[in-house]
Amino acid sequence: MLTLRLTPYTDTTWHWDGTRYITADRTNEIIPFRHPMLEHLAVTDGRRTLLLIRERVAGHPACNPAPRPLSVADYDHTRTLTAAWPTDYLLVETAPRIPVRVTAGACGIAPIYLAHDRNSLYGSWDMADLRPHITGLRAREAARLLLYRPRYGTETFFDGVHRLTERATASYGGHLHLHYPEPALHGTPRELATDADVLSAFVQAMDDALDLRPLDPARTVFHLTGGFDSGVMATHAAVRHPGQFHTAALLIGGPGRAQQIHRRAQIRAALPFGSRDDLVDSMHDAPLHPDCDRVRGELISPYEEPLHRPFTRLTRILADHGAHTVVTGLGGDEMVALSQQEHPHQSLGEIADGLPWLGSRARQALDYADDAVAPPAVVNSMTLLSLETTAPVLLRAGIWPLHPFTHPGMIRLGEWLPMHWRELKQLQRRQLASLGLNTEVTHPVERESFAEVVQHALTTHAQLLFTRMLRDGSALFDAGLVNPDALRQALLRLHDNNYNEHKDAQLLEVIDLHLATTAFL
Repeated sequence: MLTLRLTPYTDTTWHWDGTRYITADRTNEIIPFRHPMLEHLAVTDGRRTLLLIRERVAGHPACNPAPRPLSVADYDHTRTLTAAWPTDYLLVETAPRIPVRVTAGACGIAPIYLAHDRNSLYGSWDMADLRPHITGLRAREAARLLLYRPRYGTETFFDGVHRLTERATASYGGHLHLHYPEPALHGTPRELATDADVLSAFVQAMDDALDLRPLDPARTVFHLTGGFDSGVMATHAAVRHPGQFHTAALLIGGPGRAQQIHRRAQIRAALPFGSRDDLVDSMHDAPLHPDCDRVRGELISPYEEPLHRPFTRLTRILADHGAHTVVTGLGGDEMVALSQQEHPHQSLGEIADGLPWLGSRARQALDYADDAVAPPAVVNSMTLLSLETTAPVLLRAGIWPLHPFTHPGMIRLGEWLPMHWRELKQLQRRQLASLGLNTEVTHPVERESFAEVVQHALTTHAQLLFTRMLRDGSALFDAGLVNPDALRQALLRLHDNNYNEHKDAQLLEVIDLHLATTAFL
């Protein structure tokens, strides 16, 4: 949502110069992300200043960004009301002779990374802006990422860079203190009333989520991957606004590809979407292609989209066609996810046993993988991490992402549903069936995933990258995070066409982290 530089104990008289907030002595600067779906405002009581960047709400005109004087009482009241804003926001507070404070909202649509030096606090949604403050690697976070089992918290892969988690507050007065919020309260499955109309409740929750923002159909695109989550959201929008919303998707590989193409064609033929359907072939524009920004040495965060090349290509096409908002199905998995009691998950130790190339320091760090993580969030923590992967690519193209499944009403509905409505995504399947879509759409035979795209990337483009990594060395080897000898053996197995998805897919993270260390360090 913004980039910032805050220097405590300096001038706190803020001005809006048309593109940024800045103090007279130029030691403080806040540059909001300029977008029609966002607004920014500032209020001051003559001593304290509150600067707010937030998502707009439908039916409310955009605020005047110039700082507005308030009484002390009105300032305090405004500060209290900030937390009740129904969409995402970031709040900055400054005052003379006290530390500066930055507080995040609950939605986490765009990440905010923080770093500091002896004088100032720096923040940005793009980790590349904080490169000068990176001092090394964090073993615990690296181990989480290498196992594809991330944890949501303030730690990032790089020492010196911190994540401001949802509802958390960063206070900086020469030292940085990150304060987690109280755990968010969540519901549990309930017994349905005999006359319960679950699908009507689902439709109402989707309406509430979509109607909250001032969507411009002419400049809004719905991801329609063929999956159930983006499918129910896009089809519902088409029913409510016939012919107005265009669609887009990444095409997969493998046995599910033809099925994905056929199912999407059926969905678009059955419902009144807009005429344009932008597609990018993820096998052709594959991850780790020589033209990929990561491979070319660009400063791409290790948290950004693993399928960076095709996702970036699709995003640029959407921007070229005038889109400034993209609606996704992210969060749909977590909305109907089964609990640990309903479906036990593997431990980190069990997963690590299948990855022989994991280094000794990474294995030691796994004992502490669940330490220092954020408390339960309003939005599922795995969803928040997924949002973090997509936002930077979209923001660079001037596109703001919307994720209706993260709306409180959607989350609450999912928590209350009995297991038989959540298992195997029965909720989404039944909603699509209610629109007249046949079983080819609601119960596909083939698995549709990007597993074959990852396999293609690892068995083609990645081979040269791994060869260079083993020849020239890597910060991952030096830090004991990856064992080069075991990695070499794993790669020999790939050369013999013995690819095993469950053991080898994580090698994509190895090369992504290596490319990140090469670029950032």
